[in-house]
Formats: sequence, structure tokens, C-alpha cells
Amino acid sequence: MPIALPLRRLWTLDKFAYSVRVFIAFSGALLLSALLGDVALVIPLFLGIIACALSETDDSWEGRFQALLVTLACFASASFIVQWLFPWPWLFALGLAISTFTLIMLGAIGQRYATIASGTLILSIYSMINIEQHGGVDEDVAYRQLLLLAGAAWYGVISVIWCALFSRQPVKQSMARVYKALGEFLILKSALFEPVRGVDVEARRVALARQNGKVVTALNQAKEMIFRRLEGQRGDQKLNRYLRIYFIAQDIHERASSTHYPYSALTDAFFHHDVLFRCQRLLDQQGRACRQLAKSLLLNRPFGHEQSEQALADLRASIDNLGDQGKPEWQPLMRPLNALADNLTTLEAQIASAHNPDTGSERRDSALYDRSPSSLLEAWRRVRLNFTLGSPTFRHAVRLSTALVAGYGLLHWLDPEQGFWILLTTLFVCRPNFATTRRFLSQRIIGTVLGLVVGWASISLFPHPLVQSMIAVAAGVSFFANREKHYVIATASITLLVLCSFNQVGDGFDLIWPRLFDTLIGALIAGLAVFFILPDWQGRRLNREAAHALTNHRRYLEEIIHQYEEGKQDDLAYRLARRNAHNTDAALSTLLTNMLHEPGHYRKQDADNGLRFLVLSNTLLSHLSALGAHRHQLADDEDDSASVPAAKRMCELLDQLAEQLQNRQPITPLSAQAEALIAQLDEQGPPKEENAVTRYRPIQSQLRLIANQLAPLSDAASRLISTNGTDDPGLS
Repeated sequence: MPIALPLRRLWTLDKFAYSVRVFIAFSGALLLSALLGDVALVIPLFLGIIACALSETDDSWEGRFQALLVTLACFASASFIVQWLFPWPWLFALGLAISTFTLIMLGAIGQRYATIASGTLILSIYSMINIEQHGGVDEDVAYRQLLLLAGAAWYGVISVIWCALFSRQPVKQSMARVYKALGEFLILKSALFEPVRGVDVEARRVALARQNGKVVTALNQAKEMIFRRLEGQRGDQKLNRYLRIYFIAQDIHERASSTHYPYSALTDAFFHHDVLFRCQRLLDQQGRACRQLAKSLLLNRPFGHEQSEQALADLRASIDNLGDQGKPEWQPLMRPLNALADNLTTLEAQIASAHNPDTGSERRDSALYDRSPSSLLEAWRRVRLNFTLGSPTFRHAVRLSTALVAGYGLLHWLDPEQGFWILLTTLFVCRPNFATTRRFLSQRIIGTVLGLVVGWASISLFPHPLVQSMIAVAAGVSFFANREKHYVIATASITLLVLCSFNQVGDGFDLIWPRLFDTLIGALIAGLAVFFILPDWQGRRLNREAAHALTNHRRYLEEIIHQYEEGKQDDLAYRLARRNAHNTDAALSTLLTNMLHEPGHYRKQDADNGLRFLVLSNTLLSHLSALGAHRHQLADDEDDSASVPAAKRMCELLDQLAEQLQNRQPITPLSAQAEALIAQLDEQGPPKEENAVTRYRPIQSQLRLIANQLAPLSDAASRLISTNGTDDPGLS
């Protein structure tokens, strides 16, 4: 059927199901208002739908039903507290500050609670708008507040039913995102093999580190989706299949992240040979195969990776040709090249197995780490730990509470028409850090102006209420489809929805200038708040984030050593250490990205030194990944067993460096210790008279590469301490 494939492609889009749910909810609300003959019902119903849709968490249908009950309870409490305090401005301001601070701090428990808390704040302001529309408190306000809750409940019911009917689709989409991100990572990694002199390797490393952050984010989201659905459903074959695909993605990520030899040395040695070009082409084709695999998972289509298989065969032939030439200067590099080819061969097999994971062997440990609190006491402990000026959550809670109260006071002083849109703009724009706030501030203003222009044209050209209602529904769907990736379009869409909806019960033209005026004021308040109220400049915690990365790299190395001592097993402890190492590397990359968008006066030289540290940290992680890729139990008489003490000494040095960074103590140079470790590793090599080809051992080689990173890391850490300036006392 010609229409089948386009529909299937549409079904695979991340936001398609979300948009359909919103469309059903908006259309149902519109139909109800038409049947009852009261078009004014649309506004509170729409606002309730929007608030609930913004509070939606990914879960199984049982978990989503429980979350819906909690959400509705929070919405009901917020709605009627707003109604009760509305006539007393001073009490209302106090309640606004306390509730905002409390809800933001509850977000420290976990992402699910942060999402519900954010939705509750949004509904609180919608309740204020709902009351303002009727001139204050009267007998009709309670009914309108119930309509808000009815709209939220209506969308919630649709969401739960949808989740029960199509529970696997989000998991499939999340796994497709993982393999797509892995594909981009492999393509970027292939650029490191480009046999060209004089390229900016550091810039390519930075780009690779940032893409690694995207891979880590995709893996974390996929893990949470699978975990929530596996609770109580371990026997589900389809879920277990996705779990195996997820584990394969983790293995691919470890292999793809690994570095087996300094690429610059290989480039110098084989500049006039095609072997590095073959490596580059193979990685590029494997990246494209991962992207094709993502499409195959979504569309249930056959998966072929003939191009990468041929590229692997060509690489093997090229390496064989090098060996046949027998040049003495190439002999020390042949084993590293073969180790690299072996790693890429395993990577190729993992990509092939991801499309049909049922043929692989069962894993002994398929447990996933649950990051949600196990009890109320644990939840309270998480909140309590954030009651410090060093916590970004605490700072954001204080900042947003102050900003909303300031906006509330300003709207009473200026007494503008539709003044509560000021608070809504402040809530949406004020973010935990300056860089994100600045981006949302500009996009919010541009989107509002665009939405007002389109809205003015719409209500002018299409005066019929039915047409305007249809435009409002389409705009609402567009808002949810674009709010994460295209915020300007999303803001324009929600502004268009507001104009068309409010034009049903009044004059929409009268809302244009107040909406623009309120948006500018709200955005100004948010910008001033994030700049002056406990500003969370990223450079002030750069040393702590760098220390956190080193600490997790050390734990990863410890788990790798444990695997060499006890034998390879992909147990929870190893996978958790590996994931935490990548998580902190991604967090450091995100922090530096945000820092680059901060004012230069606060950024100074921190960003440049931070990027240098990020490159070294990511390089260290790549060597650790290679060491982890070769895991096996070392026999007592195996040569590499003598390398274990050196590896444990590296853990001690990384821990020492992390502690000095964390406490802003003078950094001890590690060049002497690194040289001693390298000498210790070299002493464990075979006798010099043996053939050079036999001298390469992957474990010894990777530990040597790790040791080589210690001195540059200590130097980069010292630069962070010296240029970081005086640390914020609240962050110490």
C-alpha cells in the first residue's frame, strides 16, 4: 500500500504520539463547549490540558496513572490555594514565595517530581489568569477552577489509556535515538583517523566530547524508559529484547569510545599508506550502519551493513599488505594496528547483533540501577542535602521565588491589563543558569512577537469563531510538537492559541499590546534575577565538576582492575561505574558549553582552560574504555598480571588530583610519578632481544597511555585553580 510507509514513518516521529494526544484533548474540549453552547469553557479547559501535558512523565501505564493522581492532587491544592489567597495581596505574595521555593526544592528528589512541580507552578499562574478573567473572586470562580482541573484530568485519562495501548513505542523510539547518536559519534570519531597533518585535533576532540554527551543522554533516557516498564514485567519478551539491545548499545559505546594508540603516531608512520584511510572509512560506515539500524528498529525493516563489512575486509587486507612489506620501522606498530582492527571487528559484530539480539547469549546480570528514592526518608534526605548555597537547585528556588514575587508586586504597582502574563513569562524564562536563561529570553520575545503578528492576521482574516477555534487547536498541537527543539515556533504557537481562544470571549485585539508588554517585563525580571540573585556562574564550580569527573574515572579504572583480577562480567557495579564516568564527562562538557555563553567578565580564561581539561579527560576516558574492552581474568603467570600494581597506583594519583581540585588546594605535579609508572611498566616488558612485534601488549600499552595523561591532567588542573579566581563562598 503506497500510503502505509509514510504513515509508518509519521508514527515513528518522537512528537507524533504526543501531538495526537494533545489534539484529541483540545478537540474534545472544543466539542464539549460547542455541545453546551458555552464557548467560554474553552479557555479554562485548554489551560488545564496544557498544564497536565507539561507535567507528563514517561512511565508504564500503572506508573503514569499514579503520577496522574499525584499531579491532580497538586493541581487541586494549588488551584484552590490561589483562589483562597487571591483577595489578600500580601498573603498571596507570601504564599507564592513559599510554594515556589517548596516546589522547586522537591525537584531535587528526581526528574519525575521536578516535572510535576513545574506543571503545578504553571497551573497556579493559569489559575490567577482564570480568576483575573472574571474580575476577581465571585460565585463563578470556583466553577472555572474546577474546569481547569477537568481539563487536566481529561488529558491525563487520554495519556494513561494511550500508554496502556502503545507502551512499547516510546521504548523503541528511545533505542532508535541511542543508535542514531552512536552513529554520529562514530562518524565524528572517524575524523580522528584522517591522514592529514596540521589539523586541529583538539577541536575534533571537543566536538567528539560534546557528541559523547548526547550519546550519554540518550542512553540514560532509554535506560529510564526500560526500567519503568520492567517493574513487575520481567517476563515480557519484548521488553527483555529491548533490554538486550540497550546492553549492546552500552558495549558499542565502550568500544567506540576506546583509543588504542596515539593517532598522531600512526599518521606519521603510515602517512603514505592507505591503512588509516581504511580505518576512517570503516568507522564512518559503521556510524552510518548505526543510523540505518535506528531506522530499521523504528520501521521493523531488514537491516543490512554490507558497506561496513566490506570496509572491514579492506582494512584487514591493507594491514596484511603492510605486514608483507616487512619494513622494520613499521613492525612496532603492527600489533597496535591489529588490536585496533580486532576492536573494530568486535564493534562490527555488536552492530550486527543489535538488530537480532535474541541470538546472543544471555547475560548473567541484567539489573538496572534505580535512581529514584526508595522511601520518604530517602526523598527527604535528597531535599535536605540541597539546602545549601552550593546547590544549583537551592539557588534556582531562591531566584525564581524572588522573581515571581517581584513580578507580582510590579503588576500590582503598574496595574496592567492581563498582568499575570508577566508571571508566566518569568516562570518560563527564568532557568537554573545564565546561558539557558539568555537563550530562552531572546527566543521567548521573538516567538511572542511572531505569534502576535500571526494572531492579529488570523483573527482579522478569519473572524468566524469556528475557524479561530480550529486555528487555536492547531496552534496548541504545534506548541507541544516544537517546545523542546524549536522554542521560537512553540512560543509563537502558544501566543496564537491565546489570541484565538480569548477572542472567543472578548476582543482579541485588546490582548495584543498587553501580551507584548507583559512578555517584555517578565523577560526583563527573569534576566535581572539570574544575573543578580545568587548567580550560578559556571566557572565558580568548574574545579568541582572537573574533580567529580576524575573521581568517576578513578572508580571506572578500579572496576576494570577488579574485572582483570576476578574475570570479565558485565555486572551492575561495572556498568554503573562506566556509566557514571561518561555521565560526569558529559556534565563537564555541558558546563563548559554554558560557560561559553556567559559574559566575558565572569568567564575570563576559565573556558579555554576548561576545554583543555575536557579534551584530556575525554582522552583518558577513551583509554579507560579500551582497557575495559580487553577485560579478561589475568592468570598468575600472565605477563600483564604484573601491571595491576601500577594500575592501582594510577587510581591513587587520580584520587589525589581530584581531592586537590575539589578543595582548591595547590596541585601536585604528576610528571615524576608518571615517569616512574611508565618505567615500571616498561620493566615488565619482554627481553629486548625478542622480536619487536611481540613487545606490544594491549593492557600494558593502555596503562602506559593512561600514565602519559597524568602529567598533562595535573598541569591542566593547576591552570583551572590559578585562573578560577576566588571561589564563591557559597560554593565552597
